[in-house]
Amino acid sequence: MAIRLHFIVEGQTEETFVNQTLIPHLKRFSIWVKARCVETRRKGGVKYRGGIVSYQKARKDIALWMLEDQNTDARFTTMFDLYALPHDFPGYEEAARLQDPYDRVRILEDSLREDAPDSRLIPYIQLHEFEALLLADPQKFDAQFNENRVGIQRLVRMANGFKSPELIDDGPDSAPSKRIAEEIPAYPRSKVSAGPITAERIGLHTLRTKCEHFDAWLGKLESL
Repeated sequence: MAIRLHFIVEGQTEETFVNQTLIPHLKRFSIWVKARCVETRRKGGVKYRGGIVSYQKARKDIALWMLEDQNTDARFTTMFDLYALPHDFPGYEEAARLQDPYDRVRILEDSLREDAPDSRLIPYIQLHEFEALLLADPQKFDAQFNENRVGIQRLVRMANGFKSPELIDDGPDSAPSKRIAEEIPAYPRSKVSAGPITAERIGLHTLRTKCEHFDAWLGKLESL
């Protein structure tokens, strides 16, 4: 049976990554994907999407999408960053007391699953943010940012110092996106396109080899 899988993602960068990289891959498993950014607010009848300003707003958007598609072949998943996750997220206080990042996301994902409107949700929290995936092979930035060759090599050396890019911390000045921006100043302005293109150049095999939490999530989706 074919499965229709709805991705509820944090921002446009993740949405583009899903559309460019995950849709073609999951299609091989008879999984048909649709992605959209989480709704953050409405004003004057206009919907604004991208960024999780509060969990309750994100939960409302998840619940509405689930209500719109109650078919038995529909599934839902999230792609939210651990970095700057709202403090009202279920399990936040318990997770914050833990040192191991994998334990922290396990608590958060389990808590989100328990709080979900129904059992069709497969929660995923990205360690620590989307840009961690790009640090699985920072050399692949060279196609778009060749003028930053020295900075790219510094990113390569930095990333090699970690067992996994998923373990690169979420400090306000040392999160993956901050480290990339320091070496490639143009990245923040172009990340919606540059991030997914770089991830595609890295390839799912390397992403899965270097990022075990990402790999486990993608395996769950493939098994649907």
